Amino acid sequence: MTESRQQAYAALARMDRDLGRLVDRYGTPDPFEFHDGGRASGSNFAAMSLHILGQQISTTVAFLLYDRLRDAIGDTPTAKDVLTLGQDSIKALGTSRSKAGYLINLADHVASGVLDIENMGGLSDDDAIQALVAVTGIGVWSAEMFLIHQLHRPDIFPAGDVGLRNALKRLYGSAEIPAVAAAHETGRRWRPFRTYAAALLWRSLTVPVEL
Repeated sequence: MTESRQQAYAALARMDRDLGRLVDRYGTPDPFEFHDGGRASGSNFAAMSLHILGQQISTTVAFLLYDRLRDAIGDTPTAKDVLTLGQDSIKALGTSRSKAGYLINLADHVASGVLDIENMGGLSDDDAIQALVAVTGIGVWSAEMFLIHQLHRPDIFPAGDVGLRNALKRLYGSAEIPAVAAAHETGRRWRPFRTYAAALLWRSLTVPVEL
């Protein structure tokens, strides 16, 4: 475990006893690990393509669709490759017409230089999210996932994520899942380590690990 990761979780445990209990029980998960099986090969464009394909479907199906896209292209997808393939051919791989259109729109933004997706490290969190959501098909949640897994930003709290809000409900023994605004407000107390808090909350939905 890196020193910065250890420090982040130690700080969260000091900020919030309930989070401290989660650290004791579930460990210190790496919040930046992208569980894509190496599919994106370090490409931000390919990673966002996978995020788009994975919207509202299972990870297994998302991987299947992405693998078909990669196989149709013959390599890790680039914006130029996707534009050359075209919306109809992408749809024929098994995805919806809307998602195929979203991929084309993303590729167009990247190929035209409107979105420099491979070089977003210098942008603030807010500016990076705004640049991404300007692309039709990329919502706030997808943008936040991208900032976590591709840009490795330490202070992102995707309050719109249902799983995350369910974890908050369990953590505090609430009768109902908190609303997005309430979850966002709760997360504010964990700045500047909200990404780590989110990773811990997601981990708490799983079986406790042996430490």
